[in-house]
Amino acid sequence: MNIAIISLGCPKNQVDADVFTHALLKAGHTTVADPAQADAIIVNTCGFIQSAKEEAIENILLAAGYKQQNPDLKVIVTGCLAERYKQQIAAEMPEVDAVVGIGSNAALPEILQRVCAAGAGRVESYGPKAAMPLGGPRVISTPQHYAYLKVAEGCSNRCRYCAIPLIRGPLRSRPLEECVAEARWLAGEGVRELIVVAQDPTAYGEDWGQPGAICALLDALNAVEGIRWIRILYAYPERITDDFIAAMQRNEKVVPYLDLPIQHCDDRVLAAMGRRGSRADIEDAIRRLRAAIPDLTLRTTLIAGFPGETEAEYAELCDFVRAVRFDRLGCFAYSPEENTPAAVMEGQLDEETKQKRADHIMELQADISAAAMAAKVGRTLECICDGVDDETGMYLLRTAADCPEIDGNVLTPADTPLVPGEFYRVTITDSDTYDLYGYVEGEE
Repeated sequence: MNIAIISLGCPKNQVDADVFTHALLKAGHTTVADPAQADAIIVNTCGFIQSAKEEAIENILLAAGYKQQNPDLKVIVTGCLAERYKQQIAAEMPEVDAVVGIGSNAALPEILQRVCAAGAGRVESYGPKAAMPLGGPRVISTPQHYAYLKVAEGCSNRCRYCAIPLIRGPLRSRPLEECVAEARWLAGEGVRELIVVAQDPTAYGEDWGQPGAICALLDALNAVEGIRWIRILYAYPERITDDFIAAMQRNEKVVPYLDLPIQHCDDRVLAAMGRRGSRADIEDAIRRLRAAIPDLTLRTTLIAGFPGETEAEYAELCDFVRAVRFDRLGCFAYSPEENTPAAVMEGQLDEETKQKRADHIMELQADISAAAMAAKVGRTLECICDGVDDETGMYLLRTAADCPEIDGNVLTPADTPLVPGEFYRVTITDSDTYDLYGYVEGEE
């Protein structure tokens, strides 16, 4: 069969899709980019916050719309939305032919066969969350030169606003040997930049009773030939130990970049959120990181308008953003998620107030980001080439400070063709709020 796969949400969800795509190809199916040419469409959904749920529903309905031209088309829904809202999808979306929980992802080839059997009705399959594969053979859906390495599944932090433990279950760390073996395979396929992902990579190994195992993992990944950059996505402040900082320092392939999702800075709000650390802990982690790692790029995410957040607490958050000056920052209006403790807390704020607060913080950050970008003008930076920008015709590159699909780019009109995945030295001549502009060393 020709199968179109629509994968939404985070890189971890994309890795899941890469694994079940490989299984489908091994079973003899073919993937197609155009859903109009498909015999089946699999929508791998996100269901983390309201905007993600809306995007997932839109894509499910879009996929179902292709049945008008092809009545035999099969639509299969999997991923976080399917896991979280099993009954609702089954009851409210008759166009869907199969609803597959994350614990049944490995059975997708068999489920597809069942869906296509003569007289088959809707198929529903919800295996235990622990049956979700931690890894396995996969395709590489990113550009060839970078790839995500998922080192754990689930989360045991239990922040009161977050539905991830409900959807994905508790932390399950992947064996170190498997992570390293996949990294070697990725390097053999041409991957130069390895992006380590999990809900909380700094918690890696805690479910085995080995807190801090991320340090040993970084040591092992650093030894993989062919990999040039290792990037860690997400590190919780309370787990920024001196050992972790030392592991970042001694492993030269680990780029000086860290996503430190703090969510807020006020101690009362942090406690209400169920976060483990305090403002003092956050500030201490940032101070130690910046003191130890030159040119460190720090990214964070914040939540504005959490239930009960006062004007004074919000003002404190704004002052914190101005004072700390994160290199990258995303702020989101609080989204009440069903079956989370925060959704039934007193003091829920109206949508307009929450969004206004989030927008204002992003305005503050835009000025900070513009200044940080301007400070790089005149420097010559090592960059990896991602290809050509279709709109401008310029080459798109990234520095070690830029995570693909999240951060900015370095744009250059190089006269000599550049090769995606190769590294170049680029002299920066201009900047804007999020991007840099320059020329490749040896060209002007």
